[in-house]
Amino acid sequence: MWRLNDVTAIAYRGGHKYHIVFDDGLEGDIDFSEYIGKGPIFEPLADSTYFQRALIAGGTIAWPNGADIAPETLYEKLESETSSRDMQSRSTG
Repeated sequence: MWRLNDVTAIAYRGGHKYHIVFDDGLEGDIDFSEYIGKGPIFEPLADSTYFQRALIAGGTIAWPNGADIAPETLYEKLESETSSRDMQSRSTG
C-alpha cells in the first residue's frame, strides 16, 4: 500500500524500461511502453533518446515535456510484481 512514498532513484534499463527505487526501499523494473500512445503528452516517449531523458520530479519519474506517472501507480505496479514473484517462489520452492 502506497504511503506517500517518493521515487529516489531511477536507472535506464533499455527499451522503455527504468529501474525505480522508492524511499522505503521498494524497487524494481517498470516497462513504460504501455503509456506510449495514451495521449499527446506521452507521444515523445516513443523516441528512445527522448525516453532516456527521464528525471525525478515531484517524487516520481518525469520527462522534460511534463509527462509523468503518478508515484502511487508506480508503487502499486512494483508491489504487485513483488507479490507475484514471492508467490511463484513459494510454489516452486
